[in-house]
Amino acid sequence: MNILILAAGTRNKVVQYFKRAFAGVGTVVATDVSDLAPAIYDADKHYCVPYITAPGYIDVILDICKKEQITGVLSLIDPELSLLAENEERFREIGTTVIGSSYALCEMSLDKMQMYQWLCDHGYRCARSWRDKNAFYRAVYAGEIAYPVFVKPYRGSASISISQAYGKDTIDFLFALRDDMMIQEFLNGQEIGADVYIDMISGEVVSIFTKKKILMRAGETDKAVSFKDPALFAFIEKFVLEAGFRGQIDIDIFEVDGAYYISEVNPRFGGGYPHAYEAGCDHMKLILNNLQGRANEKHIGDYDEGIYMMKYNEVKILKK
Repeated sequence: MNILILAAGTRNKVVQYFKRAFAGVGTVVATDVSDLAPAIYDADKHYCVPYITAPGYIDVILDICKKEQITGVLSLIDPELSLLAENEERFREIGTTVIGSSYALCEMSLDKMQMYQWLCDHGYRCARSWRDKNAFYRAVYAGEIAYPVFVKPYRGSASISISQAYGKDTIDFLFALRDDMMIQEFLNGQEIGADVYIDMISGEVVSIFTKKKILMRAGETDKAVSFKDPALFAFIEKFVLEAGFRGQIDIDIFEVDGAYYISEVNPRFGGGYPHAYEAGCDHMKLILNNLQGRANEKHIGDYDEGIYMMKYNEVKILKK
């Protein structure tokens, strides 16, 4: 019963948590493109692999799965999620389960305009978005939207290349730099993070952890505090089941004037997941149960409120 964690990077805690769950049951194997990725040294075994865009990359991963008798595989970066889902059948043929959502959902989550359209079509509150800057300018002129707004790549992650714009000149400048930009409404409210596990066997939402974000850094939650709201749990469960996600997902939500807005979905472990784990939501155990053929029971909101998370720097020393 072995698990493979791809693109481990600096997610040392995630690797450590899997080692706890798999202790006495199987091994944890990690990969990264660099041998200076600290998290790989917390795994039982590790491999350095090519970039996901390299020819034959997926064959390298399949070979690792065969060699290490991998039962389940997952990635910690957005661009690789679609690649795994796209090759799910190839993994299944060698006895490896891809832990995650379908190719279509991974693509929709990565494409912010596609997600926006889905949310609108299904009646969910979300930040209004535009790919056409002139359509946005017309909405400003009509009084339908006001500055500031966010300008960002419509396919991207980790808050890379996101800028706040207070006027037309900034938007024109940013759109001239690249051709994949979009404009998104600024939601002035409390930002919330949700760590959710959808059972890979039953398809049911079995665990939800929510936190109010206090401080963000480089697109990840730096400080947060856990809280509970049954209405929010019901809102999340409805959305997740309607969309059809599976496995671990991370949802960004805003609370504005008492209403919940969905911002983004990452169908993987988010950077703030250690908060959920340390508060009592062990999703590694849920994954292990599924890989062993057991469906998990529902334990939504089974954690303490008022638990604070504060990230700080640590170092890994390696002698080569």
